[in-house]
Amino acid sequence: MRDPVLHGEYQSVADMQEQPGSVLGVICFSSAPPMADQTLCLHVPMQRLDGPEPVCEVWRCSGQVAEGQYGDIRYRQGDGVLFGVIALPEHRFDSGRPLLQQAAESAYRQVFELIDRLEYPYLYRFWNYIAGINAESFGMERYQQFNIGRQDAFLAYGRDVLGNAPAACALGMREGPLAIAFIAGTAPSLNIENPRQISACRYPQQYGPRSPTFSRASLVRIGKGLVLFISGTASIVGHATLHHEDAVMQAREAMTNIKLVLDEANRQSPDSFDLAGLAYRVYIRHPADFAPVRAELARIVGGQCNAVYLQADICRTDLLLEIEAVHAAKSFGME
Repeated sequence: MRDPVLHGEYQSVADMQEQPGSVLGVICFSSAPPMADQTLCLHVPMQRLDGPEPVCEVWRCSGQVAEGQYGDIRYRQGDGVLFGVIALPEHRFDSGRPLLQQAAESAYRQVFELIDRLEYPYLYRFWNYIAGINAESFGMERYQQFNIGRQDAFLAYGRDVLGNAPAACALGMREGPLAIAFIAGTAPSLNIENPRQISACRYPQQYGPRSPTFSRASLVRIGKGLVLFISGTASIVGHATLHHEDAVMQAREAMTNIKLVLDEANRQSPDSFDLAGLAYRVYIRHPADFAPVRAELARIVGGQCNAVYLQADICRTDLLLEIEAVHAAKSFGME
């Protein structure tokens, strides 16, 4: 077996189609669906704030890939890694119960069935995109409904929900089906927490009847390379939101949290990670906050900050932005 290598890069739709390579999967952010192509692509209808063109996060691996479908999941697998996407319309479910809760449980159950069947037991990263994430129905916020459905699936398949969950994010879009992408593999990962924050898996019930099921980051060695997936990170200390009406201060607080996650990762792999070596995706609630937030990240990171900025709703109504990041071998155009 070849040494598996996983890396990603941001590309335009045209560049992605011109350089197919060994594409595992793609998450494409655009107001309209991208042109049909042969890649495994999850379309997320979000407006890009830092340019007019749609942007794609393209994940590639070494060697050949094999494509398949299981239930609602489309997937590709390479040497030691698997990328899957699922877009699940809520109208397919029973209207007598929260539709998003049912869709989330169904999607995650299918993921667990697939990775068990194909023997990719370790989940590294989830990306979750939810229409109307802050809206309410059935007496609770839709994000809380999502958390119930997700955790029900974790529990049904005997998965740890209190300290060994994969990295993840959950962002809001205006419309569309529940959209999920994930990466799993055959090598175990180390899930990392931030000592400045309570684990999301242990949030008090004021944030909903079930806690979010994710770790602050996931560190995995794939072949000879290290990949660090940093979950969606916000202006939260302990479990409380700080700087409710100040996007720049929220960005500063979120970057402080990311730096502490890097410090924890570097305890496991000394001097492997720093802020300048990460690729960022910044989700901003109000487009008017884009310019000052971008300036603040440039100040903190220094030099060229490798980031894509998108308009999105955040999982708490008092959060104005969320930042996720990744570092991988040959990642996002950086050695």
